[in-house]
Amino acid sequence: MAEAAVLSTGSAAPPSRRRRNWVPYALLLPGLLWLVVFFVLPMVTLGSQSLQEGNVDDGYTFTGNVGIYVDALKQYWPQYVRSFLYAGTATVLALLLGYPLAYFIAQKAGRYKNLVLVLVIAPFFTSFLIRTLAWRTILSDDWFVTTWAQKLHITDLLQAVGLTANDSLLNSKFAVIMGLTYNFLPFMILPLYTSLERLDPRLIEAAGDLYASPWQTFRKVTWPLSLPGVVAGTLLTFIPAAGDFINARLLGNTQTTMIGSVIDSQFLRVLDYPLAAALSFILLILIVAMVSVYVRRAGTEELL
Repeated sequence: MAEAAVLSTGSAAPPSRRRRNWVPYALLLPGLLWLVVFFVLPMVTLGSQSLQEGNVDDGYTFTGNVGIYVDALKQYWPQYVRSFLYAGTATVLALLLGYPLAYFIAQKAGRYKNLVLVLVIAPFFTSFLIRTLAWRTILSDDWFVTTWAQKLHITDLLQAVGLTANDSLLNSKFAVIMGLTYNFLPFMILPLYTSLERLDPRLIEAAGDLYASPWQTFRKVTWPLSLPGVVAGTLLTFIPAAGDFINARLLGNTQTTMIGSVIDSQFLRVLDYPLAAALSFILLILIVAMVSVYVRRAGTEELL
């Protein structure tokens, strides 16, 4: 009996240990509740709304009409393609601009590192709308940017590749892509900086000691080690850019309408809530599919 009591007492976890086991779950609970209330429930509501039929005056009835997804995709597939093309182009431009700057901040800025980082995030000190409106002034016909672009025949080149329809830079594909690139550039730079800051300089020195050229060092050492930052930065840039509608509305024209503008119009002006919800879910499904393929192809274990 005594041995059984000792074994029974030894197998039970102390109360303090049991409390410690529940601490992580208690800390996760507020975040989980936040996700459920402000993400899961709205998504379920939106999904249910996309399968309804009716109108604002007579009300909506759940009918399970899946055909609305097919109709929405048939009618608005050009806007989806356009959105992904604009977002993809802006993402590539942001990567080309952001990578050298992030490398400079991480490896070369020295005591000015914090100052340059503040300058990178300085656009966040103003609203997204104000930053986009500023580009209307920058690209307006009476501003020096357009004047010099015309003198240097840059506008002719943009017309040749189909980014503008005339000598103006505003109200064009070019303006929309520039606005997207500018507004989401910090989302590219910050993950790249974080990844490049962890780069061990001794690895670059070792590559030089092995007679690797600067290009070989970058291709074999710097780029592979910074790949997690590249993937994170491109995702943080592409995903919001694909659903953006402010830049297309303020900097573009009727020929540059993105799917975000269509969804906004269906929700707030046309008041066709089922169609708007279906368009939103199609955008979500397409982005999740593309992101899944991209992350797997990138092969970054830190993001899988």
